Amino acid sequence: MASGTFADKLKRLLGLEGRLSDELFDDLTDLLVEGDFGAAEAYKTVEALKARCKKQGTGEAEGVKTILAQLLTEQLQKVPPAQDILQKPDRLTIMLLLGVNGVGKTTTCAKLASQYQRLYQIRPILAAADTFRAAAIDQIKIHGERLGLRVVAHKQGGDPGAVVFDAIEAAQASASPLVIGDTAGRMHTKSALVEELKKIDRIVLSKAQDGRYYKLLVLDATTGRNALAQAEVFHSAVKLDGVILTKYDSSAKGGVIFSLAESLSLPVLYLCTGEQYNDIRQFDPEAFVKEFIGIS
Repeated sequence: MASGTFADKLKRLLGLEGRLSDELFDDLTDLLVEGDFGAAEAYKTVEALKARCKKQGTGEAEGVKTILAQLLTEQLQKVPPAQDILQKPDRLTIMLLLGVNGVGKTTTCAKLASQYQRLYQIRPILAAADTFRAAAIDQIKIHGERLGLRVVAHKQGGDPGAVVFDAIEAAQASASPLVIGDTAGRMHTKSALVEELKKIDRIVLSKAQDGRYYKLLVLDATTGRNALAQAEVFHSAVKLDGVILTKYDSSAKGGVIFSLAESLSLPVLYLCTGEQYNDIRQFDPEAFVKEFIGIS
């Protein structure tokens, strides 16, 4: 296939074919795989597409796009997020951001905090629980200063659980309803990840037992199928509540989002598209699918 976005390639493919054919569906399967679908998921999607086209009497290639949009939107809507995550916190809420190095967790913490400030006029507490990397502590402190938010931080090499403990205490003392915690980005072994988060879990449950606690995975949209592999490691180690996709723009293939839904039942909560605090938006399945396949 030629270069370009998935939508560009799909447009070219459908433009070459006047009528539906087995060859077109085979090419579409290949195209979905190129767009970061898994092979099994691509085949399953195209088989469902064939059946629906037949049922609806669609014979023209161009008619495939609308039906494909329906199918893909339905896939994403099967795993809706817990609505409390996307609303104004009505009780103390702790959000812990997880992920490997370089995906943008620290900046995403700041973007989330800024969004809650802007939408709900609340002042989240930022927890610098990435104590492994000194630069992460300094970075989140800078974000806190820019946003006028309190940052709870310890020294490099300190106990991440103790940072979360102090952040929860600070939130309770100031009546802030939200703690957003950064975490170390090294790729943990599964056992190390479990042990570190079990400790934080115990702290959250003891200090905020009437609150809400979410573990959100931050993934880089440009890493394609590797993002799914990361999600599998974290989700099997600890139960994740959702995904935030960073570095997403029209050039990102994006098909991994469907794999997150289909294989792991993980909803995408937010898309981040740049470095500014406002470059974050709630994920809209219908709008995403239209952009993905090129429906204006």
